[in-house]
Amino acid sequence: MKKTLLFVCLLMLCNLSLFSQTSGTSPLVVHTTEKSAIHVPPQEAPAGLKIIHTNLGRKGDLYNYSAVQGWELAGPNSVGGITEFIAMPFTPKSDSHVSQVQVAIQYAGSGANQVNLSIYGDSSGAPGTLLAGPVTVTNLPEAGTCCLLAVATFTPVAVTAGTQYWVAGDTPLTGPGSDLIGQWNWVAKDIGQWAANYGDTGWYQFPDDALPAGEVLGTIP
Repeated sequence: MKKTLLFVCLLMLCNLSLFSQTSGTSPLVVHTTEKSAIHVPPQEAPAGLKIIHTNLGRKGDLYNYSAVQGWELAGPNSVGGITEFIAMPFTPKSDSHVSQVQVAIQYAGSGANQVNLSIYGDSSGAPGTLLAGPVTVTNLPEAGTCCLLAVATFTPVAVTAGTQYWVAGDTPLTGPGSDLIGQWNWVAKDIGQWAANYGDTGWYQFPDDALPAGEVLGTIP
């Protein structure tokens, strides 16, 4: 069965309640073909930062990036007018301070080449309170290539072992960047909960085998 999901609406900067998505939707997956067989190494992490969370693969093949391998990420002024924001969950194994995220978001060739990345706390299994960001990341790698990442650096944010947090990708509601169409590539064999925001009614969980790909870096005391 084809993967289906529709992400529409405003990213709230407050606690949002979990709800069940029951509306029938059309698939909104970016259809991309491989543009280069040459894999460019990902950006190096700053010295001193350690991996707090990752679902990326080995360096030569970090994520699925070719045909039909990413969830669409789109601003409210994008072609088609459908807003889609996506969030990747992470749970630290140790008390840590998050300083950087590196995620597999790419530019799909329409609108401004930029995305906002933020860190959220958890609210009933979905993004809740804004903890850091948004940080605007420009010059995203081109869809269909591997393996450069979208990188955002934050003032260190304290996170607690065993507690779920979220890295969210979105756009401004108006102005530069609100017309982006991008894609957040997935790691197809990972299974777990991630989140979407549908119909301006809040974030909800979505169980799937196509988690958004990325990693969270920082210091671990």
